[in-house]
Amino acid sequence: MNQFGVIARHFSRSSAVQSAIKNVTVIGGGLMGSGIAQVAAQAGQNVILVDVNSDILAKAQKSIGNNLGRVAKKIYKDTPQEAEKFVIDSMNRIKTATDALSASQTADLVVEAIVENIDVKHQLFQKLDQVAPDHTIFASNTSSLSINEIASVVKRKDKFGGLHFFNPVPVMRLLEVVRGAETSETTYKSMMDWGKSLGKTCITCKDTPGFVVNRLLVPYIAEAIRLFERGDASARDIDIAMKLGAGYPMGPLELADYVGLDTNKFILDGWHKKFPEEQLFKPIPLLNKLVSEGKLGMKTGEGFYKYEKK
Repeated sequence: MNQFGVIARHFSRSSAVQSAIKNVTVIGGGLMGSGIAQVAAQAGQNVILVDVNSDILAKAQKSIGNNLGRVAKKIYKDTPQEAEKFVIDSMNRIKTATDALSASQTADLVVEAIVENIDVKHQLFQKLDQVAPDHTIFASNTSSLSINEIASVVKRKDKFGGLHFFNPVPVMRLLEVVRGAETSETTYKSMMDWGKSLGKTCITCKDTPGFVVNRLLVPYIAEAIRLFERGDASARDIDIAMKLGAGYPMGPLELADYVGLDTNKFILDGWHKKFPEEQLFKPIPLLNKLVSEGKLGMKTGEGFYKYEKK
């Protein structure tokens, strides 16, 4: 089954799960934000997708429309009229805006999916806290920053949590629901119900560095880089070993190239700054060298491997 078959299967299941959240504002029109907007709209919710760049919003709308078209063909393969209606209805539920504050005034849930910079996130949530309705839940899609630290600037700490999706959002089934130190039980249940209404498999995690997936994945990738850096094994052999010996679909260095070496470095640097005594988070000279040379992995055509540019 291909990725859109997976979407179709889980979309059909999600319709049976109801959520009290009906109006969602997604801030950030990149891959993650547009993906979150898509899955919320196709689940029947009203969405406002926000980005300061109108060109990014136009690109996101086009991408969402194309993705929904492929989903519709899977769900309604024998009824093209229903497929067309599904796409039109879903797209009609998505509005776009460049002003996050006005777009959040009717939201039941605001999901932030902007740059991984704590100061920028603080500025955004401080402003949102002043204008969003009292019942509105705030959530961050951060993959590496502390939920408690992001929430420290708002008054509604009981209505703040983490909703960590995975890329590509419409395909990846997992949603990490992160409870902050002051996240209320009502907020937590609302986030879990909302995630299930999108057809996601939701797991719960406390506010620990990287939550579950990245807390395990990033040190694993880092150890593979160190193994290669020492000359203990070739990149190819490290990846083959983990694919054939551990059953992983990708080797750790292949995965590092896919994710982006700059992203791996950014996460490690952030964790090292906060937890300098943790050996697993120590900077890696080889990783730093590759990033400084602009060899970031697949997106630049070279990382641990070389790639043909499409």
